[in-house]
Amino acid sequence: MTAAVQQPFDVKLMNLTATVLFSACLVMLLAAGGWWALRHPLFAIAGITVQGDVAHNSAVTLRANVAPRLAGNFFTVNLAGAREAFEAVPWVRSAVVRREFPNRLRVSLEEHRAAAFWGTDGEGRLVNIFGEVFEANPGDVEAENLPRLAGPQGQSAVVLTMYRMLKPMFESLDLGLEQLALTSRGSWQLQLDNNAVIELGRGTPEEVVARTQRFVQTLAQATSRYGRRPDALLSADLRHGEGYALRLRGVGTTGADGKK
Repeated sequence: MTAAVQQPFDVKLMNLTATVLFSACLVMLLAAGGWWALRHPLFAIAGITVQGDVAHNSAVTLRANVAPRLAGNFFTVNLAGAREAFEAVPWVRSAVVRREFPNRLRVSLEEHRAAAFWGTDGEGRLVNIFGEVFEANPGDVEAENLPRLAGPQGQSAVVLTMYRMLKPMFESLDLGLEQLALTSRGSWQLQLDNNAVIELGRGTPEEVVARTQRFVQTLAQATSRYGRRPDALLSADLRHGEGYALRLRGVGTTGADGKK
């Protein structure tokens, strides 16, 4: 059996010193390489590739709006800040920003898809298909004939859902639902494309929908009693228990389901 040969202390010290020096040189080399990469013009952001939804913003416009807000190069640019910069552009709902070696950014965009105007006329706010309110130029969607919705802050998704439930009911009477509002006290009011205003009252969404469904199912019969069609409706008040009050064009105030 051979005994292990123990190295002299000075040899151990020399080896340790060499290892430390080698490690230090390696760290310095890496640091120099990193400093070179951070400063070299090759890695300065040279371009931004935009893909995804750009129906309301051209790629050129997006780059022009966002580029001045980007700081740093390929390695140091703040991707979260770049994402926020893109999402601050009108119509942009979300952005995903990635680095593309050696000196580019690639951005995938999702735009808002407008479902309705929000608030009073001229406010410049819209609701997207997810019920989220966003700021945009209303002139960009005027040709799309969107309805106008309104309600308390944070209730846009509730109002949009109610609109989607009520709209088909009035379409069955060849009437379009143009406006729907939820007041701060929880009462619903709508306006049709013939300018008729209908007070739906308060209650759970199920109660309001059921009340409206009964109204729609009996409106044609109620108006026919006076030789009118549903489009002769001027106003209706559904806040009367199981009945409602009507105003028809050319006819005095009438009641339905026993209400006067």
